[in-house]
Amino acid sequence: MGVAKKGAFNIYNGLIHKFLYKNDINSIHILLNLFDIEDNIKNICPKYISTYHIKKHISRRLKQKNNNHLISLNLGQLIHEDIHRLELYIYLEGYRNGYFNNNWANVLEKVALENIPLDDLYKKNYLYHFDLNNKQAKRIRELIEQKLDEIENKSKDLQNHIIKYCENILKGKILSLNRYLDKQLTIDYNLKTYSIKEDYSLLTLEELNYIYNEVVKVVLKSGFKLYKEAYWYGLNDRVLKRYR
Repeated sequence: MGVAKKGAFNIYNGLIHKFLYKNDINSIHILLNLFDIEDNIKNICPKYISTYHIKKHISRRLKQKNNNHLISLNLGQLIHEDIHRLELYIYLEGYRNGYFNNNWANVLEKVALENIPLDDLYKKNYLYHFDLNNKQAKRIRELIEQKLDEIENKSKDLQNHIIKYCENILKGKILSLNRYLDKQLTIDYNLKTYSIKEDYSLLTLEELNYIYNEVVKVVLKSGFKLYKEAYWYGLNDRVLKRYR
């Protein structure tokens, strides 16, 4: 790696670290300016779906506990900002790598020119971002996703980044989840009377570790799906950039 490339690589990693681990939002804007993609990416944002799936998944997995819904709700409130930050990083990584893949951009541009009048191409805000009715474009996306799967299965790069982030940012918070669980009032009935008492229902360390491991599983699954989606959007924007 040349000196200039190594320096740029170090700057990039430093900015990503500040964003992910120091919650420095300015770092992301600096990165977008460095890669000259801020104008392209502004109309497309991550769906931020992991928190929803985490709450639903944990509530279902802890259905044996009376306060399973409360646990999942508090968990979501506790980690949602950290999850959103991770998802934004994953999205930008996917978008950037798709945007700068000229080989796939050439292939997709050829399909676009065969199917879209040139005048219309100059006016388009979206290419095949959301529309896969064209069989050629759909096939290209399938091939790209297969290739991305192969690369990730071999390198484990995204998986390692996600696991490292979860261990450093999420694990401590999840293991301290009991601090954030509100007390519930439960009512015990019998034929003659009833009583109201507070239900603490604290989680055991085993349950807390189980929740953490389930969170990591959900984030890994939704994270790579998000990466591939963003990659496709970046690739489409790269083609449209050639006609602006």
